[in-house]
Amino acid sequence: MKFNEKLLDLRKKRGLSQEELGLELNVSRQTISKWEAGQSYPDFQRLVMLSDYFGMSLDELVRDLDVQDVRERSLTDERVASLYFDVERGKELLQKCIKCICYAGLFFLAFVVITFVIHLIFPEITWLWRNY
Repeated sequence: MKFNEKLLDLRKKRGLSQEELGLELNVSRQTISKWEAGQSYPDFQRLVMLSDYFGMSLDELVRDLDVQDVRERSLTDERVASLYFDVERGKELLQKCIKCICYAGLFFLAFVVITFVIHLIFPEITWLWRNY
């Protein structure tokens, strides 16, 4: 019997809802649902809590657990988290670049406006406005 099937069986034998078991382990009902559906697995601390709660050894609880499957799911989760982190870093870098471009544009615009105003105020200074 796989871990998820065993957990479902143990929970039902005790007459517990997913919500009630979740409260005992300090996790959500959705987490219990994912464990029972085989979509995820509890961490080591939760496994110990489950074995204590159901009065069985860890070996009895996880004997048929596919360790390779757990490793693959863990690696997949890490890859997804890494992708999200990279996307967030890319967004931050893009925002910084846009901000720098905007500041450079404002600086250039201010330079042009100030130069034009000075030309209007001092048109007689020919050496300053010489055309080449």
